[in-house]
Amino acid sequence: MEIDSGNTAWVLASAALVLFMTPGLAFFYAGMVRSKNALGMLMQNFFSMGLVSVLWAAVGFSLAFGDGGGWIGNLDFAGLKDLGDAALTLPGYVKAGDVDLSLTIPPIAFAGYQMMFAVITPALITGATADRMKFAGWAAFLGLWLVLVYSPVAHWVFSPTGWLFKRGALDFAGGTVVHINAGIAALAVVLVLGRRKGWPREAMPPHSLPLTLLGTGILWFGWIGFNAGSALAANGLAAQALVNTHLAAAAAMIGWLVVERLKDGKATTLGGASGAVAGLVAITPCAGFVGGMAPVVIGFLAGVVCFLAIQLKYRFGYDDSLDVIGVHLVGGIVGSLLLGFFADTKVNALGFDGVFFGGGAGLLTDQLVAVGATVAFSGVLSFVLAKAVDAVIGLRVADDEEMAGLDTTQHAETAYNLGDFGSMGRIA
Repeated sequence: MEIDSGNTAWVLASAALVLFMTPGLAFFYAGMVRSKNALGMLMQNFFSMGLVSVLWAAVGFSLAFGDGGGWIGNLDFAGLKDLGDAALTLPGYVKAGDVDLSLTIPPIAFAGYQMMFAVITPALITGATADRMKFAGWAAFLGLWLVLVYSPVAHWVFSPTGWLFKRGALDFAGGTVVHINAGIAALAVVLVLGRRKGWPREAMPPHSLPLTLLGTGILWFGWIGFNAGSALAANGLAAQALVNTHLAAAAAMIGWLVVERLKDGKATTLGGASGAVAGLVAITPCAGFVGGMAPVVIGFLAGVVCFLAIQLKYRFGYDDSLDVIGVHLVGGIVGSLLLGFFADTKVNALGFDGVFFGGGAGLLTDQLVAVGATVAFSGVLSFVLAKAVDAVIGLRVADDEEMAGLDTTQHAETAYNLGDFGSMGRIA
């Protein structure tokens, strides 16, 4: 196929939207931590934009989309070599069986778009490890995880030469590659780090819910590029993905708040924000494969299930500070498995019909395999990487540094310099 300028413009705009999601995530998380850790949280997320981008250009993209077989790519595209040639097609993107998968955008645009996915995925982990992770430890883990965990899983699922892609597992925009992958990695790192000092006995309320709601709005906005951009074209499928994304977030917010009100007697702003994100997570694998009211059902169920899932950390004793496991791991699993029921080839002929559309259990089986493989691979390897980094340079700050806060101990800065002002706003 020839390069299409409209499709290229849409993918470039979508890449910018997805990049904007990482600052949105940073604000979403920063508002939920205590004020002494706000900059530490922001920095961990923003640093992902730096380190991951460089590593993606150097080796990550090639490992994810090079033609190295079913399990991992090769180094043919290391350093983004040859991607400036608009006539180049990536391995597997010419024909997959009888389906034409030729790119209608320059391969360098595709690489740039996928770079933004790689940036935000490990950043999701920081919410689980909030308040206690050493910046140097995070930097080391981040780089290793991007190369050794994210890139192989992306190859399995997103590359037409990947084994899960060939098997028939569907993931339109990253239910397994992004959310399940990061969610199970978060659990692995939390098990290595241990609990925050005082948790769960001490209350550790968010210091700025307006900041969290601002982050939610940015995420919701950017998620349009995340999901609709994954159509890789400015077409009806992108429009369907956009509508599905918004409806799922809206329904999930309602679902979360309904069960929160029933359980606790109040519908909270934090619950509304968390519910919306849960819906965005769950619709991500489904966005380009379902239609009608399916996104509403998927979103509502995700809101309910993810609310219930965050209670598990108290039962099992793992300190998932900002509910990454409950929202991203569980939400990703919910969406990936529900796709096995709601997928409709009338929406996307490149997919398969789910159980409710006459496809039988074949797709659901493939979705289960994809979920299980991602959980096993990422969970085990993430745990090993966290243990290795902890043994070499340490993952966790010292007790006195945790008490003082990450802002001053890791970055020699404070988010809020209010010490020179009295209660009336005058110099004290």
